[in-house]
Amino acid sequence: METIYGSVFKGSNAIYACQLNGQGGSSAISENATAIAKQPFWQHLDYENQGSHDWIMNTALLPSPVKEGLLGESIRPKVLRTGEGALITLRSVNRNDNARPDHLVSFRIYINERIIISSRHRKIHSIDQVIDDLRNGAGARSTGHWLVEIAEAMTDEVSDFIEELHDSLINFEDDILEQKVPGRGELVLLRKQLIVLRRYMAPQRDVFIRLASERLPWMGDEERQVMQEIADRLSRGLDDLDGCIARTAVLADEITSMMADAMNRRTYMMSLLAMIFLPSTFLTGLFGVNLGGIPGNEYRLGFGVFCLILSILIVIFAWWLRRSKWL
Repeated sequence: METIYGSVFKGSNAIYACQLNGQGGSSAISENATAIAKQPFWQHLDYENQGSHDWIMNTALLPSPVKEGLLGESIRPKVLRTGEGALITLRSVNRNDNARPDHLVSFRIYINERIIISSRHRKIHSIDQVIDDLRNGAGARSTGHWLVEIAEAMTDEVSDFIEELHDSLINFEDDILEQKVPGRGELVLLRKQLIVLRRYMAPQRDVFIRLASERLPWMGDEERQVMQEIADRLSRGLDDLDGCIARTAVLADEITSMMADAMNRRTYMMSLLAMIFLPSTFLTGLFGVNLGGIPGNEYRLGFGVFCLILSILIVIFAWWLRRSKWL
């Protein structure tokens, strides 16, 4: 097996680069350092950076399909076995400033027993947790352990986002119970976030299941077991997403029903008002014709008496509607 020296990463413009020490810590990669199973290299790159892009395209460490995977447009979570290594694409919640969490961030990994090459463009906050653990001496001890920690950190962040969406859904349900209609587009946005997260987390769960079942030489039985537990936890999150999506459909129907009821009540009240003023409308229309012989035409109190009669008719008709339980 060809020896991998730290000098091969020269000019990669890595966001973060280290050599795992096999004890949970890390150290900087020196040019003369060599990658071994107990002390693998990790290079974390921005694939939009020109120096990193050129290094990926020109390095002899990576086969062509891996280079395309680290730089390509594919964003759907997947795993591709390449000899003793694997090319893995994952998605994480976007916690960057001025960004919606459902605009998920793509994270690509090539990993084998001795090296880890990861690439992304937008920052992934869950990666910071893995880096902090390495700096504090409580991080990954091997490439398999590193992959498990990455999967766990991303799944934790996804689970937190699912909880946020669930809390938002509960608030909507409470508002509906109080006959409050949510703002325009709020429920649509929540439903979209749920559907987008469901779309990408389902194949990501399948990636974790495959990694747990694949007999990769750099993953031990304990790491495969933990990976299966992470996949199970993500499956429970997907079940929650399915339930939330169904509940948003019920909420949408309830909002439509509330708006229809409100419109029906308004229409009903206007119809009743029209009925109350129907006799007075008839009389005013009748007495409004400019023809001779209209009663009270010569009587100076005729208009006042006519208005009094109209008022009495309105009161009597309103009383009749109330007695008939129409009002």
